[in-house]
Amino acid sequence: MNDQNDGDVKSSSKNAIESIVENSMDSDKKDFIEDHELNLGLDTLAVRAGISRTSEGEHCEPIFTTSSYVFDSAEQAAARFAGDEDGNVYSRYTNPTVRTFEDRIAALEGAETAVATSSGMAAILTTCMALLESGEHIVCSRSVFGTTDVLFTKYLKKFGISVSFVTLTDYDQWQAAITDKTKLLFLETPSNPLCEVADIERVSAIAKSNDCLLVVDNCFCTPALQRPIEMGADIVIHSATKYLDGQGRCLGGVVVGRHQEMDEVLAVIRTCGATLSPFNAWIFLKSLETLRIRMQAHSCNALELAWWLNEQPEIEKVFYAGLPTHEGHVLARKQQSAFGGVLSFRVKGDRDEAWRFINAMKILSVTANLGDTKTTIVHPATTTHSRLSDEAKQQAGITENLIRIAVGLEDIKDIMADCQRGIAALSAG
Repeated sequence: MNDQNDGDVKSSSKNAIESIVENSMDSDKKDFIEDHELNLGLDTLAVRAGISRTSEGEHCEPIFTTSSYVFDSAEQAAARFAGDEDGNVYSRYTNPTVRTFEDRIAALEGAETAVATSSGMAAILTTCMALLESGEHIVCSRSVFGTTDVLFTKYLKKFGISVSFVTLTDYDQWQAAITDKTKLLFLETPSNPLCEVADIERVSAIAKSNDCLLVVDNCFCTPALQRPIEMGADIVIHSATKYLDGQGRCLGGVVVGRHQEMDEVLAVIRTCGATLSPFNAWIFLKSLETLRIRMQAHSCNALELAWWLNEQPEIEKVFYAGLPTHEGHVLARKQQSAFGGVLSFRVKGDRDEAWRFINAMKILSVTANLGDTKTTIVHPATTTHSRLSDEAKQQAGITENLIRIAVGLEDIKDIMADCQRGIAALSAG
C-alpha cells in the first residue's frame, strides 16, 4: 500500500489551511501553523482544521443553533447580502459550525473549499444543478449507488440532461461515450456494491482532454484511504451519513473542489435550501477526529472476513479489492492506503438462498446503511438497487444471489460466527 496519508499533507491542502489560519481567532495557533510552513499531517487536520474560536475561548467546537445573525448597521447588512463583505447572513447558507466542517473536509481532501448539504444525494443533485444546463450530458459508470442511477435517468432527464452509462473499468467506453455536449464524468471507486476499482488518473486524463469535469464519489474510502483530487479529480462528493459520521446517527453530504465550481454549488444551496444542519455538522466534526483510526479498523476486519468467505464452498464469489484475485487489487494498492470496509459476495443459489443467509443473522443488522460501527448486511437487488430495471441490474452485476456486507468494528470472530450461521442456513436448505 502507498503511504499517502502518513507523510505531510500535499501542497494541494495549502489554500485550505491558509484559510483556516486567517479565520482562526487564536493567535498562538496561527503562529504555530505558520512557523511550521503549514505541513500538517492528515490526523492533525482531522482534529484541528477549521477551528475558529469565539471570545469564550472554547476548546471543543461550538454548535451555532441560530437561523439568523445580527448586523452592526443597515450598511453592513446590505454589504453582507450583496457579497461585498464576508460574514454570516442566514443559516441556510452561512453557519459557523457548518463552515468548520466544510473547512475540515476540504483540508482532508486537499481541496480549496467545500460545500455541505443535507444528504449525500443532495450533494450529487446540487452539483448537477450548479454545473449543468438543459441539453448537456453526463457520462457515468454503471456501478453506482441505485439512487444515483435514478436521479440521473429519471429526474435530471425531466430537465433535458441526458446520461450515458459505461463499464467503470473500460476506458475506451468512457472515451467513446463523450459527445460535444458532455460536461461531467461521474464515478464511484470502489463501486457499490461490487467494489470495482477505477483508475482515477486515467479517467481524469480522458476528462481533461475533452474539457469535462471529473466527479468522484469517495464515500467508500473517505480521504483517510484515498484522495481523488491528488489523482486529477475536479470534484469529490461524500455522503457524510456513511463513514464521515461512522455511527449511523445523522444525514449529511458534502461537495469538495475548487472555488470556481463550489461557488456555483453554494449558490444552489442558498436558493434551494438543501442545507446541512449545525447539529449534524457538529456530529461529523467529532467523527472526523477518529476517521483514519476507524477506516483502518474497518479495513482490517473486512479483509479478514473476505478471506474467510472466499474459502467457504457455499459462496460462489467474493468481491473485495483486498483479495489478490480481485481484478482491481493492484490498482487499489496503488491509489488507496487500505481496502475499506465494504464487501459483497454471491451465494450459490438465487434470491431464496440469499435471503436465507441474511435471515440467519443474530448480530449483523439487516439495514441498507453502511459506514457504521455496527456491521450491516443487505440484499442489493431488492433494496439499494431495487428501483433499477432488470436490464440495468444485469448490466451492473446486481444479481439475485448477491449480498453486501459493510463490516463494522465488532470482534471479527463474532462477525464470522454470524456469517457461519448464514452458511449453515444454506447447507440446511
